[in-house]
Amino acid sequence: MLLSIIMPVFNEQATIRQIIQKVLAVPLNLELVIVDDCSTDGTREAVQSLQETTADPRITIIYHPRNQGKGAAIRTGLQHMKGDVMVVQDADLEYDPTDIPGMFQLVKDGKADAVYGSRFAGSGPHRVLFFWHMLGNKLLTLVSNIFTNLNLTDMETGYKMVRADMIKQVKIEQNRFGFEPEITAKLARINGIRIFEIGISYFGRSYEEGKKITWKDGIQAIWCILKYGIAR
Repeated sequence: MLLSIIMPVFNEQATIRQIIQKVLAVPLNLELVIVDDCSTDGTREAVQSLQETTADPRITIIYHPRNQGKGAAIRTGLQHMKGDVMVVQDADLEYDPTDIPGMFQLVKDGKADAVYGSRFAGSGPHRVLFFWHMLGNKLLTLVSNIFTNLNLTDMETGYKMVRADMIKQVKIEQNRFGFEPEITAKLARINGIRIFEIGISYFGRSYEEGKKITWKDGIQAIWCILKYGIAR
């Protein structure tokens, strides 16, 4: 079973080499599909250099000619992946690839069709950061659950793993962070889908360290929950 790890990237020059090395060290049969969303800080050159240096056939790189957003980068990655299962891996080191095998095992064993890595469950380490950010995540998860009838603890998690045949039933429309509530609402509509959660570690970063999501994305997430939830 091949795992496709889709990595949307935008201006992550400080972490890109390390996260790629961490992903490639995961002890699974995998491919890494990197989608550079028109980085301007040297990330693109760093990715090219690493690919040339390692010549690892597991790496595929796609370059967006203009910045479009995380959702658009994931949509591009899905078009190029070859695996039986996909998972999204952010490039900023907030999520640890060593958590991926535990998620993948649930799918491989035939227990799950989709697995969410929850930052609010489990015993892994979690960096202490923003109270209001945490509260916003919990509020978005609650509202999402109301419309999807799921009991997730972390709808906004960046770690979402889905079987390829399931994700291909979903048309992704959102270009930015609205991808998270959109994909959750649309997966919940698939008849018979088995969605699991598993606790993960989380090494959140501050805005000074490069965190990009803002309160405006929270407003957009509410709009997406209502839009796709009402459609349900």
